Amino acid sequence: MAVVASTLTFGLAACGSDSDTGDGGTTAPGGSTGTGSGSGSAALKVGLAYDVGGRGDQSFNDSAAKGLDKAKTELGVTSKESEASNGEPESAREERLTSLINGGYTTIVAVGFAYAPAVGKVAKANPDVKFAIIDDASDASKGDNVMQITFAENEGSYLVGAAAALKTKKAHLGFIGGVETPLIKKFEAGYIAGAKKVKPNTKIDVTYLTQPPDFGGFGDPAKGKTAADGQFQGGADIVYHAAGGSGAGVFNAAKAAGAGHWAIGVDSDQALTAAPAVRPQILTSMIKNVNVGVFEFIKDVKNGSFKAGNRTFDLKSGGVSISMTDGHINDIKGQLDQLRDQIISGAIKVPVKP
Repeated sequence: MAVVASTLTFGLAACGSDSDTGDGGTTAPGGSTGTGSGSGSAALKVGLAYDVGGRGDQSFNDSAAKGLDKAKTELGVTSKESEASNGEPESAREERLTSLINGGYTTIVAVGFAYAPAVGKVAKANPDVKFAIIDDASDASKGDNVMQITFAENEGSYLVGAAAALKTKKAHLGFIGGVETPLIKKFEAGYIAGAKKVKPNTKIDVTYLTQPPDFGGFGDPAKGKTAADGQFQGGADIVYHAAGGSGAGVFNAAKAAGAGHWAIGVDSDQALTAAPAVRPQILTSMIKNVNVGVFEFIKDVKNGSFKAGNRTFDLKSGGVSISMTDGHINDIKGQLDQLRDQIISGAIKVPVKP
């Protein structure tokens, strides 16, 4: 997950889709949970359960996929991927995880906090299987065989908030969250704090696309565009999204709003992953290196060094960063570097709630 050149230094048809990837990914159920892929040993079999949007969302899920792809290349693992569907019941997530295990995939990655209850239940029923859940450290998913991988999204969001406030011509910004949850409120909190740090009079509009238990806000570009259109029409000239696949609509809205209007991407460096037509509208992205967490988990299982419990990736560890792609914020890099250093040193305490 090391984004180097572009970052500021620092079978369930009813409930989703499945795909097998990697040589041997569909053979010999009951593969090893800790062996390598060399001669005479079975490849580690990894099951990855995506959140809504799946591989190809150009954001959160794609970052997880990047970590899996690295593990396939460097560690020789085989894999099967499965995707959540909008509006599916909680039972579908449990069935998805169980189906992967029944297929012999005994190293499981669940992408997104919405899997917390399912991971907690299925992990307890399968103590010999190693699990990782992304973005949850609650009691719901806690277990002796569960690594809870979290990130300091508020710290990275602080930096893009500062960047937005330094680049806005109107002192008017926007934030669009996919679903109003404590996790996405961390993005909002950091963004607002960073913007207010460098320009206290900045106005910031906030819109959430859906409310729990409806997680469709992470996979609805049309809703993302409608919300962003409203914010641009209301006077904002830069809009930051933390909305997964819905962010594609935010980028389209920035393009439609015309010159002087920008969007800020999230999770991946979206100036490299979004549709080519909208990439020029992306000011920067808050990169959340989910791929690092996924790869480290798989590597730990393969090496026999797996440890349960919460592991947090922050600004200091490279878990979050801010992209410099296309040079739109090169002129303010020095100011952002100073803020980054102050966060790492503890001089700036970034809030987790707005």
